[in-house]
Amino acid sequence: MVTKCHVHLNVAWKTPQFWLVWGVLCMNVSAGIGILSMASPMLQEVFGGRLIGVDAGFNDLTTEQKVQIAAIAAGFTGLLSLFNIGGRFFWASLSDKIGRKGTYYCFFLLGILLYAATPSLGHAGNVALFVAAFCVILSMYGGGFATVPAYLADLFGTQMVGAIHGRLLTAWSTAGVIGPVLIGYLRDYQLGHGVAKAQAYDTTLYILCALLLIGLVCNLLVRPVATQHYMSDEQLAAERRLAHDGTTTTVSSVAGGFSATAMLAWLAVGVPIAWGVWTTLQKAVVLFH
Repeated sequence: MVTKCHVHLNVAWKTPQFWLVWGVLCMNVSAGIGILSMASPMLQEVFGGRLIGVDAGFNDLTTEQKVQIAAIAAGFTGLLSLFNIGGRFFWASLSDKIGRKGTYYCFFLLGILLYAATPSLGHAGNVALFVAAFCVILSMYGGGFATVPAYLADLFGTQMVGAIHGRLLTAWSTAGVIGPVLIGYLRDYQLGHGVAKAQAYDTTLYILCALLLIGLVCNLLVRPVATQHYMSDEQLAAERRLAHDGTTTTVSSVAGGFSATAMLAWLAVGVPIAWGVWTTLQKAVVLFH
């Protein structure tokens, strides 16, 4: 007799579902982290003087003008970070309504459309739409991290989802190499062959579309785990006893449910975050003028 789907770690990582979700996360992260690694130079080199109302390419700007657009690009990078954080809340919440697989379909389909559109937006000089597209892309990068633990729990059950997720994070490590290295190599290759800086990112963005297409196929192929891989009631009970014996529970209670110490702790965290968000928005607002 077996219970509802709970798969042991030693079995889970050998299933096709694990490696398909591994590919899903790796491709989503590779594309997103690639953008983060090149966000500042990309904005500066694609738009050049147009960021400060000057009709000049990046190489034609004075040192002072380059300092000005570097500050604007820093605001762009900060804005992407905010959407990365916000996306973790938004997409994870949405996945409860449309499902984990459906959420990743959104990431890949919408991501492909946005990556494919951004070169044209850059050539058209539309800074606001260019920035908005990458904000949505980075929200999906963060959303991918927040959604994948629930995706694993849906497939393998909750009993060992933490350990399974730990192994799946090797996809993040791999993506941390693939994304920046691929982006950096392609940019240098383009520039080395005489491509203008404003156009050196076009091919890169189209290749990121290809990575997302691979992720889309992986997501499409994910199916429920076969019942033969489920733990039996006896195996599950044994694992729960091991987990219980290996942990100690401490309970603390505070009169009124919320102490002054807790409030001070929240303020210590919240005030710097709020200040960071405010200063980032101040720097980024110029991008939408």
